[in-house]
Amino acid sequence: MSLRQFEYALAVAEAGSVTAAAELLRVAQPSMSQQIRGLERDLGVELFARTPTGLVPTAVGRDFLREAEVAVRAARRARATARAGADEPAGELVVAVQMGFGTRQFPGALSALRRRHPRLEVTVLEQSSSAELERLCHRGGLGLALMAACERTPADAHRLGEEEFVVVLGPGHPQLAADRVALADLAGEPWVRFDRESALDGVLLAVVRENGLSPVTAARVSRTATAVRWAADGLGITLVPASTVPPGHEHLARPVHPAVSQPVIAVLRDDAGPAETALLGLLRQETWGEAVPGDPGRAPVLQAQHG
Repeated sequence: MSLRQFEYALAVAEAGSVTAAAELLRVAQPSMSQQIRGLERDLGVELFARTPTGLVPTAVGRDFLREAEVAVRAARRARATARAGADEPAGELVVAVQMGFGTRQFPGALSALRRRHPRLEVTVLEQSSSAELERLCHRGGLGLALMAACERTPADAHRLGEEEFVVVLGPGHPQLAADRVALADLAGEPWVRFDRESALDGVLLAVVRENGLSPVTAARVSRTATAVRWAADGLGITLVPASTVPPGHEHLARPVHPAVSQPVIAVLRDDAGPAETALLGLLRQETWGEAVPGDPGRAPVLQAQHG
C-alpha cells in the first residue's frame, strides 16, 4: 500500500467514479483503476460498491477512508514542514471544533493567522458528536481542537472562556417580552432538536431534565443555522450557543434562567508547532464569555454528552 493509493481512493470517494477522480488528479484512468484494484487486493476487502450511479464506499470502505485521510494529511504536513522549515509554517493545519463553538471568534483568529503565515492552509472540521471529537484527538492528525470537555491534562487543555446558550423563539412568541426566559415557562413547547448523537442535543436533554420538562420534538436537524431558521419560521423553539445565532435573528434569541453554558477548551497536539501555538494565542485574544461568579440562578456548566 502507498500514500498515492490512499489519495486515489479518497478522490474516487469524492468524485463518485474512477474517471472523474482521474480527471480531478490529472492522471490516466487505467492507472487509477489499477491502483484501486491493487489496494483492495492488498487489503482483502471491497472499498467501493459498484452501483448504476457510480462508486459508493462500502461500510468498511468508509472506515478505511477516514484513516486514509488522516494519513494523507499527516504526510502533506510532514512534506510541507520539511520544505518550509520551522521558521515559516506552511502546508495544512487541521482544526476540529465542537459544533457551535467559536462561530464568531474563529474567522478573526484564522484571518490573522493567514496574514501572519500566508503559506498555511487551515482545514476546520466541525463535529457534532463529542465522542467523535475525542476520537479525532486521540488518533492524531489534529493541530488543535476546540471542545467543551477533554481527557487531556491541564497543561494541554487551555480554557478560553464559556459559550452561553440561548433559546430561539418564533415571531410573536409571548416569551419574547422577557429579557431572560425562565426554562420552567417552556413546558409543553415543541423543540427543534439536533441529531441524537450530537453534543448539542445532549445539552438540551440535560437542561430539560434538570428543569422537569419533557421535550416535544418537532424536528431534528444537523446544523445550528438550520435550527435557528426553523425556529424563526415557527416550527418550534431551539437551544443553541449564542455565537451561532445568524445575523438578522438576534431579536428572536433570549438567554435563559437558570443560565446554561459550556466551557470552551482548546487542546493542542502533543508536538504542537509554531502554527498551532500561534492560533491558540490568537484565539486567546478573541472575546469569549465568562461565568458569573456566585450567580445563584446559574445552572451548572454542562459537559458535552456522548450520543
